[in-house]
Amino acid sequence: MNHPPWPKGKKLVHLDLKGAPPRVEYLHKLIDLFSQLGADGLLVEYEDMFPYEGELKLLQATAQPAYSREEVLFMQEVARSKGMEVIPLVQTFGHMEFVLKHRPLWSLRELSHCVGTLNPHKEEGVTLVMEMLRQVVELHPGLNTLHIGADEVYMLGEGEESKLWLASPGHTVEQLFLSHVTKVAKAIKEKWPHITVVMWDDMMRGMSQDTLKASGLVGLVQPMLWDYTPNLEVDKTVSLLEKYCSAGMSDLWAASSFKGSTSVDTNVPSTQRHLENHLQWLQVAASLSAGINLKGIAITGWQRYDHLSVLCELMPVALPSLAACLQTLIHGHLSAEAQSKVTEKLGVSSVEVEEMESAADGALLFPGRRLTELMVELNSLLNSEDIQFFEKNMFVRGWFSPYHRQRKMVTPLITMKIHSQASEYLAMLQQKVEEVRGEMVKLYPDSTAQEWIEEHVSPVVAPLQRIADEIAECVKEMVP
Repeated sequence: MNHPPWPKGKKLVHLDLKGAPPRVEYLHKLIDLFSQLGADGLLVEYEDMFPYEGELKLLQATAQPAYSREEVLFMQEVARSKGMEVIPLVQTFGHMEFVLKHRPLWSLRELSHCVGTLNPHKEEGVTLVMEMLRQVVELHPGLNTLHIGADEVYMLGEGEESKLWLASPGHTVEQLFLSHVTKVAKAIKEKWPHITVVMWDDMMRGMSQDTLKASGLVGLVQPMLWDYTPNLEVDKTVSLLEKYCSAGMSDLWAASSFKGSTSVDTNVPSTQRHLENHLQWLQVAASLSAGINLKGIAITGWQRYDHLSVLCELMPVALPSLAACLQTLIHGHLSAEAQSKVTEKLGVSSVEVEEMESAADGALLFPGRRLTELMVELNSLLNSEDIQFFEKNMFVRGWFSPYHRQRKMVTPLITMKIHSQASEYLAMLQQKVEEVRGEMVKLYPDSTAQEWIEEHVSPVVAPLQRIADEIAECVKEMVP
């Protein structure tokens, strides 16, 4: 279906650095590519990769060094040279896992077992947030726009201080949320009057117009409504945006997704799924009333669902999806012209990464192309039924059951056949994993390669290895 192109405003690519932070050289290549593909801004979620200083130094990553001050400044220069605006995203309420996981800051949690949510009653919490923002703003000279997060503030109202506060007549969880966000937004506007403040909208979706009007947020923030699903409900989304507008918040943003929203541990994205999400957003944009000022769209690429979850799709493997999504926004659909721009720019035969052919030697390669090919091959191997369900095959079930293993009483002829098959799969996996690792460490820190392999490969290898080892033990008892 054809839609009008994305009407106006920025097309931001989201860089989620809370996992798999690219090496600096690779980051610069990516920014150059984003620009060529039609993006004109970056939404940068640094988390623990920002070079916090002083008392906040403990927030810096330990698995690999955070980016240096010079690297953060130079990254902005690279973006600016391509005409791209850089908008930092700093979480200030929910999803503060990277802050509140540190023992000295445990007391600032809303609930002791909820690592992500800040206690809104403690002045030290606001002081901490403002110091984080100060350091980020100061390392972004000429900053115009700042995103303060504030999505998914889980368990808000469940802490002891919140329960006391909520016991007062007329106090609600909605007001508790709004009062903290308003306090932060006001403090930003007092300190940096020229900065536009953007925030995620989800905590406000159930609120009435009157509640929003009375909150004090109107004129302080621009909500960014996110929906990453391929079956986004157009009418519902339009009416939500209209509600914000009627409450006085007419400057609004959208957020779609090109990766990191399918499932928590996806390795390879489906371009079609993300294209459908963008086609739905185009329908939303075409249905809005004239009073709404759509400031732009952030095309999110989540690297983890939160700071403590596993890695999902790495950037290289999602570049065909990003390219197709950007071109869809520019043209209104993935026309033949848009598709050829993608295949030409990336040197691929298909926008579906699993269907693109291996590049010929010397072919035009997008940054990370070789890693993409290897990861697709490894992913296919990891998901093959023969490997996934090895323990369920007839020979293992029939001749190497837990009963056999415990008693070390087996049929050597058959178990040696099982051993040979398991060893063959292990060797294939090992070879492919080493190729992936060799390519991955060129683009990412060693710690990322190690984590990715432990999270996505080890759980598949472990049962095969265990069967091979146990068969070797049992056969010793049966064969002279």
